[in-house]
Amino acid sequence: MSRTASKAPGAPAAPGSGLVSGDPNRWKALVFIALAQLMVVLDATIVNIALPSAQQDLGISDGNRQWVVTAYALAFGGLLLFGGRIADLWGRKRAFVVGLAGFAAASALGGAATTGAMMFGARALQGVFGALLAPAALSLLAVMFTDAKERAKAFGIYGAIAGGGGAVGFILGGVLTEYLDWRWTFFVNIPFAVVAAAGAYFVIREPEGGRNRSPLDIPGVLLSTLGLVSLVYGFTRAESDGWGDSLTVGLFVAAAVLLGAFVLTEAKVKAPLLPLRVVTDRNRGGVYLSLGLAIIAMFGTFLFLTYYLQIVKGYSPIKTGFAFLPMIAGMMTGSTQIGTRLMTRVPARLLMAPGFLVAALGMFLLTRLELGSSYASIVLPAMLLLGLGMGTAFMPAMSLATTGVEPRDAGVASAMVNTSQQVGGAIGTALLNTIAASATTAYIKDHIASASGRSQQQLVQLEGMVHGYTNAIWVAVGILVLAAVIVSVFVNAGRPDMGTVAGSGQGAEDEMPVPVVAH
Repeated sequence: MSRTASKAPGAPAAPGSGLVSGDPNRWKALVFIALAQLMVVLDATIVNIALPSAQQDLGISDGNRQWVVTAYALAFGGLLLFGGRIADLWGRKRAFVVGLAGFAAASALGGAATTGAMMFGARALQGVFGALLAPAALSLLAVMFTDAKERAKAFGIYGAIAGGGGAVGFILGGVLTEYLDWRWTFFVNIPFAVVAAAGAYFVIREPEGGRNRSPLDIPGVLLSTLGLVSLVYGFTRAESDGWGDSLTVGLFVAAAVLLGAFVLTEAKVKAPLLPLRVVTDRNRGGVYLSLGLAIIAMFGTFLFLTYYLQIVKGYSPIKTGFAFLPMIAGMMTGSTQIGTRLMTRVPARLLMAPGFLVAALGMFLLTRLELGSSYASIVLPAMLLLGLGMGTAFMPAMSLATTGVEPRDAGVASAMVNTSQQVGGAIGTALLNTIAASATTAYIKDHIASASGRSQQQLVQLEGMVHGYTNAIWVAVGILVLAAVIVSVFVNAGRPDMGTVAGSGQGAEDEMPVPVVAH
């Protein structure tokens, strides 16, 4: 497929060519897109800090409290592909604004909840509108920033927020819960959403000619949604009821059948929900897979570090949140300084693979955690390395996942990034938690007999907990190394000049799609 001739930066765009590098609104638009992304990422962790207080106030049982997290994850993860397709159909700006308005309304409902059922419903609604909002935000960036260097900066900022926002959620969640009330962990979303929606409405000028007006693939919607919900719920059940539980096994079998049927359907229908060309490209396929694996490692580790700092070291929720700040600093540095500066100069794999390996080194340091470990000697350097590595890897990954995609597929390609993250998060939490719990149980069983007195038994239980965490973190190290191997094998293969293609040719993106790899 040939390229159209490049225009000089700032030259007027041809009809349908989209926003060129001289459009004055693109950086203003980035502010509101980044704000919306921060809100969605914050929400994934901020509620976890408030959960004990909310559970007590609303009378939610221990058996049902997981639904505060699960209802959100199921709706978000299950509907992302559908949300991406709706963004392509309606227009990304409209989907973005509607998603923000709905998310604000659902947050208000959650903050005002008087029963557990009302809370679960509000969280599910947040997931529904988040699934519309998230792919629209990323695809807007993909079609608005077409100059290679500017695209690198924009995705650097977006990647830093996507990576570091979760840790900010711990701090904000701790502050709001401790000094105000758990309900403010929901209400805080409303000003974020109102400002982002108003700004987007007045500032964003979406490129013309990029919509996908094909009829909606209803079988694809049903199969993908049910398949992803089964997969995410299966891992959630595995965490609470074990891998051998009959319903857990049934959910995994159902997910395999439904997602298999989805792939077959997409290969045959004329207007597929997920055009297979989006994922069969070796670069994008490698990005989706490696990102999913990296998130598996990260999400589980976030959880273990939170418990280690609060239960073992006795940190308050606020102090725990601030303890994550070095990770945010590392992510901001890796994303905006290393990634942005090098993305247009070197192939994406030479940023992503080393990034994952640096993060694996940080994870390796955490395998050395013991009861008496100091924050400064192990946790601090580990967090800095994790943040630096992930920030460096995430930024080119976010950009490459949407580079060279036909404009009509931008929403669904963006949705696949979010899907790999959501599914990865669900898998990571369940898989690593189960490994940690098994190792803890075995350790306590082996050592409790030799413990005399209550204090000795409590010490053995704490040692068992840390032993469980370090066992699971070893698995996370292996997963990050695997992500680096996948990047080295698949991403950017045969295209050493991929960094320059990231720009999609100075405003010509909507005129002629650029194939990422010649097949």
